[in-house]
Amino acid sequence: MQAINDFILAAAGQPWVLFLVLACCFIDGFFPPIPSESVVVGLAAVAATADVPNPWLLTAMAALGAFAGDNFAYLIGRRVGTRRWQWMRGPRMQSAFRWAGRELRKRPASLILVARFIPIGRVAVNLTAGVTHYPHLRFVGLTVLSATIWAAYSVGIGLFFGQWFENNHFLGAVIAIVCAVGLGIVVDLVINRIRGKVPVVERLKDPDLQE
Repeated sequence: MQAINDFILAAAGQPWVLFLVLACCFIDGFFPPIPSESVVVGLAAVAATADVPNPWLLTAMAALGAFAGDNFAYLIGRRVGTRRWQWMRGPRMQSAFRWAGRELRKRPASLILVARFIPIGRVAVNLTAGVTHYPHLRFVGLTVLSATIWAAYSVGIGLFFGQWFENNHFLGAVIAIVCAVGLGIVVDLVINRIRGKVPVVERLKDPDLQE
């Protein structure tokens, strides 16, 4: 465990770690298996007690990567659609695409903002926005806001929980990540309860809810 803590602390202090954050957040905008939340929240938890990386720089790089990734996904959707690659053609992703298309016609602003906090949801929304030719300038404005809020939220969660584990950076990072995921699910449930609709997470899990 001490070896893991030493490695995490050493890596967090390297200049290249911020570029790793940028890359992960960028790729996560159009390829959901890349765990950008885990990287951002975990590093923020380390920063809470080790002062590296700088939380402000971490937030800026995470927001920039998220914004770039979301807009790259939009351009992919506009150019290639939602069936070009095998990972897009699975029933779960196709269900998400159909749901995103319907919701974009009803409430595009709130959908784009909320979807940033749901890994598969944001990819589906980003790609579908491009496919349906949602106005790009409007999409850019909304993703500036959503990426900034998401980055600040992720770093804030890491800082808050990380300070409780000054001597165990690994445990602090793990607990912060779990709490970030849990809070994301709670936000999704609350928003959809207010609307009286099935939560986004459940829609993405069950293709039958898309019809």
